[in-house]
Amino acid sequence: MLTPWQQAQKVEHLRRSAFTLVLLCFLPGPPASADSYQIVTEEWAPYNYTENNQLTGMTTEVVRAIMALTGDNFELVVLPSMRSAKVLKSRPKTILYSMFRTPDREALYKWVGPIAQESIYPYQLADADPVNSRAQLMRAPQITTRIAGLIPDTLQAQGFTNLDKSATGSEQLYRMLLAGRTDIIVGDTPAGVAYYSRQLNIPPATLRKIPVELYRSSLYIAFSSDSEDKVVASWVAALQHLLNSGELERIQRRYDHLVEH
Repeated sequence: MLTPWQQAQKVEHLRRSAFTLVLLCFLPGPPASADSYQIVTEEWAPYNYTENNQLTGMTTEVVRAIMALTGDNFELVVLPSMRSAKVLKSRPKTILYSMFRTPDREALYKWVGPIAQESIYPYQLADADPVNSRAQLMRAPQITTRIAGLIPDTLQAQGFTNLDKSATGSEQLYRMLLAGRTDIIVGDTPAGVAYYSRQLNIPPATLRKIPVELYRSSLYIAFSSDSEDKVVASWVAALQHLLNSGELERIQRRYDHLVEH
């Protein structure tokens, strides 16, 4: 029969063994080929963006928290708008965030997520004649979007023929709207609109969200199709741990204030 001290030692041994087993679940195994992975992203606040020369954002924090659990230390590169998606298609062992998971993309990549569910709405100046319906949007003289990407492609597929695909980035969308070079812009989630409003010192109530949801989907981390299943599985397990522990929600809450603009 075990003494109380021996029983305590046995319990402690079992606890440490269980903890080690949990950690091993996250580890992708020998890093023979894992060190060649590269993570790419672009400027799309508040999910991934540069501030004070440091890459930050909600999904950036999630990615770093995942790597802290898996033990990965993959190179992270910020690329110009739209180039990151091209790199994901062409470069082996590439990871991209944040990406909407769509039916067209489903079979092209391996997915980790969802990180968050978001919607895209059009915006206009608050003192303009209010637009309140999809029919009005389709009759508008011009709707400005980024040069390329999911949003202009989606709107075009929905039958919009009045797209001005001239903005090279999110900031340019707002500058064009404020300068009177366009009447309606589409490209960011409400949190993104609030972020850029603060960055550009746009006074509250200057912009009006048009109450027409043009797109809704979940944001994911995408792995190129050649990525090793064990690496992807370790990221899936790590994200699930962040969800179960409440850390994912804590990260998300740090960016909730943006939508209160």
